[in-house]
Amino acid sequence: MTSIVIAKKMLTSCRVAAVPAMIALLLSAYAAAAQEAPKPVADPASSQDEIKQFCTNIADPARDQRYLLQKQELEKLQADVDQRIATMDKRKAEYEDWLKRRDDFLKTADSGLVDIYKNMKPDAAAASLDQVKVTVAAAIIMKLSPRQSSLILAEMDAQKAAVVTNIISSASDPNTSKSKDPS
Repeated sequence: MTSIVIAKKMLTSCRVAAVPAMIALLLSAYAAAAQEAPKPVADPASSQDEIKQFCTNIADPARDQRYLLQKQELEKLQADVDQRIATMDKRKAEYEDWLKRRDDFLKTADSGLVDIYKNMKPDAAAASLDQVKVTVAAAIIMKLSPRQSSLILAEMDAQKAAVVTNIISSASDPNTSKSKDPS
């Protein structure tokens, strides 16, 4: 500090002759003063302000990144839900097909036809059912009482009776049901 005061006095006393020397002296005095000056202590309030400013500056990009990650997660979940819906629609179509086949199967043996077989003797009914389609025979036997059905099945050809029993027990098509063909 004292060197600055001395330099100012010299500058005022001999302005013209010592100007270059004075400039050099002032610069060296300023450099010495800058080196001697204590380093500023970090103010906690200014440090907090810098932290807040940093957080404010990165808040929008961080929020955008978080939203992007959430969007990607939601898209994955939506794809999973869409896949499950497609699987459920496929299974629903299989079930509706199975139900339609079952209803058609039961309609095959309408009540008039069933009444005819109810009044027949078991050996005559068995001989007659041996000659019709297996699905028709199964539908008719399924609509008869358990006692009559067992008597007719006992009189039928063993292989055809087994096929009819399998049809009655599963009442499904292996393509539209998860159950395996028992034969």
